[in-house]
Amino acid sequence: MSGVLDGEAWRAYASAPPDGTPVIAASEVETVRSVPVVSPRGEFPLLLVRVGTAVAAYVNACPHQYLPLDYRGPQILSADGARLLCTSHGAQYDAATGEGVAGVGLGCSLDPVPVHTDADGLLRFGRA
Repeated sequence: MSGVLDGEAWRAYASAPPDGTPVIAASEVETVRSVPVVSPRGEFPLLLVRVGTAVAAYVNACPHQYLPLDYRGPQILSADGARLLCTSHGAQYDAATGEGVAGVGLGCSLDPVPVHTDADGLLRFGRA
């Protein structure tokens, strides 16, 4: 996606919410959660995953056909919690970084989305 800063590819999506848009309470992300975020720009497919005490966020779109990782079912987190699995392609991505680690995910990565937790414990788009 040309014209977008490195690591900011998520902003090229037509439905990308503006910085500060609320998502959900950080405490509601126990393992992994697909959250369609509605903003004035439309519905944005966000994927949240708990990594230790932090929450990582990605566009919920496998880079092969841009289908949601949970397209064929909700079981997208490996048993050890370290990998996200695409239910359509079998691609595997590191949950903490989004980098492809196995299958057709090698050489690819999920689009990271910056989120931060505000003073009230609510996840919001953008950096604090």
